[in-house]
Amino acid sequence: MARSARSLWTAKLQGGALPAAAQSGKSKARAASEATKPVTRGIRAIILGIDPSLRGTGLAVIDTRSEPPRLLASRTVKLGPKLAAYECLGRIADAVEELAKAHGVKEASIEETIFVQNFRTAQAMGASRGAALSVLARLGVRVSEYAPKRIKMAVTGHGAAKKEQVGRMIKSVLGLPAELPLDESDAAAAALCHAYTGKA
Repeated sequence: MARSARSLWTAKLQGGALPAAAQSGKSKARAASEATKPVTRGIRAIILGIDPSLRGTGLAVIDTRSEPPRLLASRTVKLGPKLAAYECLGRIADAVEELAKAHGVKEASIEETIFVQNFRTAQAMGASRGAALSVLARLGVRVSEYAPKRIKMAVTGHGAAKKEQVGRMIKSVLGLPAELPLDESDAAAAALCHAYTGKA
């Protein structure tokens, strides 16, 4: 009995191949070619990690081209309440551009927007992400986005890890003499998550 279009697409989206009867000659050849392609996980590059926030965006540049990975630079874009929101966005964009250009960044990793109950917090988070992403797009940097839980899982092995746990793990992995400020360690964790789990 023929399978429905919905069941065929469900199988395809779950990573399975379509039945032979549902594939044309060209799609059969393409499927066979894709099946033999290795899926490379992990990114070896200079990666900019971003922990977005309107008043305290964390940035960290990690070199993962050799082992162990190295921290090249990090900073927190601290912005006081006297600055208007649009001025904060300009400062965030400037900081992202400065670090990306200074270190020849070609890959970036940023936290996805998470669900928050406060609309103004969500709006500020989205705006700060937009400020960073627009600069990276203009510079031709490839951006990957990861959920906070996935970042914590990749770095600490626990999706509900506290910020302090992330900070301690970042210090250990990067061989730092002291822990980074929390926003910067979160940014470094985003970069390492891409290094460990990103698709080349």
